[in-house]
Amino acid sequence: MAIYDKPVRLLMRQMVDEMPVRAGQTVTRDDVLSWFAARFPKIKEGTVTAHLIRLSTNAPTRLHYSAKPEEDDVFFKLDGSHFRLYDPASDPPPIREGASESGVPSPKTESGSEDEPTAAAAFAYESDLRNFLSKNLNVVEPGLRLYEEEGIKGIEFPVGGRFVDILALDAKGAYVVIELKVSRGYDRVLGQLRRYMGWIAKNHAEPGQAVRGIIIAREISEDLLLACFGVPSVELFEYEMSVTVMKVAV
Repeated sequence: MAIYDKPVRLLMRQMVDEMPVRAGQTVTRDDVLSWFAARFPKIKEGTVTAHLIRLSTNAPTRLHYSAKPEEDDVFFKLDGSHFRLYDPASDPPPIREGASESGVPSPKTESGSEDEPTAAAAFAYESDLRNFLSKNLNVVEPGLRLYEEEGIKGIEFPVGGRFVDILALDAKGAYVVIELKVSRGYDRVLGQLRRYMGWIAKNHAEPGQAVRGIIIAREISEDLLLACFGVPSVELFEYEMSVTVMKVAV
């Protein structure tokens, strides 16, 4: 439900008209955040950033944000923090819902190299795992549900220039930050997760709303087990994949 009389995606268009943002002009993420903070202070930073991505025609993450064809084709993303207006005459066609994520680089900025698959394979595996779990969070914990607000889903949710794999809410209304690793989970993942948890607690959660974290990996290393010892706000899970082959009658 919209906090103000217009949803955020329409307030973005209002911003373009009022700033104004002209063809070819670069606008920064901070410019956008400042405009919203001055006029619509109840809208949180993560929500504004997610809508900026939703309206960016070349941002792969918009696939998770219910971008409306043409109506939401407003910006062209130059890098992680710079944007300009979309120019249909010279820019590539917008990324649309239903497009394959294969070959599209992940927006995440952090990765590991210890016993990890190749970059392309790792992205494909993690994308499949993320998409499955986002639709089946109950296999992780009963009552766990994907965060969603104004069409923005908690898949690759932006947190200060980085992205959370899955942002969820538990049965008690606490935020749950889920970090996925397709191979082994090492101790450095804890620092990454705690940073994401801190960002959500500071910039997105309501006062008093709890934030906890979950790391899901194919294998949890001894280093990560030790790092998480005595950290009750973080839980560890290992996953297994299985394939069933069935003969088809000809």
